[in-house]
Amino acid sequence: MKSLTEHLWFETPNRRDYLNITQSVASLLKRSGIQEGLCLVNAMHITASVFINDAEDGLIQDYDDWLEKLAPHAPTSQYRHNRTGEDNADAHMKRQIMGREVVVAITKGNLDLGPWEQIFYGEFDGRRRKRVLVKIIGE
Repeated sequence: MKSLTEHLWFETPNRRDYLNITQSVASLLKRSGIQEGLCLVNAMHITASVFINDAEDGLIQDYDDWLEKLAPHAPTSQYRHNRTGEDNADAHMKRQIMGREVVVAITKGNLDLGPWEQIFYGEFDGRRRKRVLVKIIGE
């Protein structure tokens, strides 16, 4: 069995951002030479997420609006976690909802995604450098 482990690094300009990372992951898969296997993509920070969904701008904005209603950033005093000097309790909750990682099958050297599926990095406490682990295993 072969494997490839790489990190994708991000520093988003906004507190919340959503980046389509499908092509970056697909490029790593091509570089690995793996034809059949699995690809794990996971956020290595507790205030960021990796998820699969449609790359439609309206849907992405709907997610952002929905998450902000569920766990609004302000007022920051509403969260006990923020009493530690942080201001990102809402980001922890948003990550919990959107998930930590995805696993995608590799078939004939390609990510085996559905017709509209794309891999996204969701940032909920941005403006600093964070990473995503990509681990590809197979033959």
